[in-house]
Amino acid sequence: MRRHRHTYHFNPHTLKYEKVIVSISDRVKKISYPMLAGFLLGVLLTFVGIAIFDSPKEKRLKREVSQYRHRLESVNRHVTRAEQVLSDLEQRDDELYRTIFGVEPLRDSIPFVPLLTDNTEVDPLLRNTSRRVDSLSNRLYVQSLSMDEVYEMARSKQERMAAIPAIMPIRKKDGQIVSGFGYRYHPLLRTMRMHTGIDISARKGVPVYATGDGVVEVAGSGIEGFAGYGVVCVINHGFGFKTLYAHLGKTTVKKGQKVRRGEQIGTLGSTGLSQGPHVHYEVIQNNKRVNPVYFFFNDLTPAEYEKVIELANQENQCLS
Repeated sequence: MRRHRHTYHFNPHTLKYEKVIVSISDRVKKISYPMLAGFLLGVLLTFVGIAIFDSPKEKRLKREVSQYRHRLESVNRHVTRAEQVLSDLEQRDDELYRTIFGVEPLRDSIPFVPLLTDNTEVDPLLRNTSRRVDSLSNRLYVQSLSMDEVYEMARSKQERMAAIPAIMPIRKKDGQIVSGFGYRYHPLLRTMRMHTGIDISARKGVPVYATGDGVVEVAGSGIEGFAGYGVVCVINHGFGFKTLYAHLGKTTVKKGQKVRRGEQIGTLGSTGLSQGPHVHYEVIQNNKRVNPVYFFFNDLTPAEYEKVIELANQENQCLS
């Protein structure tokens, strides 16, 4: 038979040992304090363990993140190589292919459009990779368009070369450049002003020729927008080129007529605000006046071309 153990304490007032009666609440308190302390210690140890040691899931996720970072670094190395190859293609496109055809770089006219959302909360390596891929994708797209355009220009090279204004508007033995492109003294306004072409002096009636294949856009006198030019002819050669011939004695072509390089379009005269018989000749490339002497490469020897450049660069008075 099981015997119950009891606790007694000495009562100094009665000088007797009295039995201690433990209430249920005292029993609960006595048990709960160690349990609470154990629970708190367990929680503390759990947090310490979590902070110091990784769980299997965390270890797996960290391995995956590490693998992704290695892959991103590998992607960045491939992007770097692709950027280097693309930069070489862009340089050759700008400095070789487009220089040959005399056109501006295409990418300068196409704005950059981001393809991926730039989220500042993502990992810096991923954000940087996304930006580089954005840039590379846009540059590849523009370069693809550029190569298509260069291909079309190369396919039509013969037609394009025939359209470039590559000869003088009169025979070189018939006249001489008396005023070049740039700021020159104007005889009527009596001030320095931009001379947007060259003046070639010759006797009246000397034939004036088309300097490249094209279509006559303007022919005649008193045409709106050409005040002071007298009898004028404008030829649209295509490919961004136009030529203007002013102060003619007469034109031998009509608007809309197709002409070939070397075909006569009129005669030299002294019409409009002209100070003597000459032809005022302009080359317009992509709506911008450029120095015509740089295009005289088909019918001049190197020595003759050098002499023409020297004459055209002399600062003097223009004839119109």
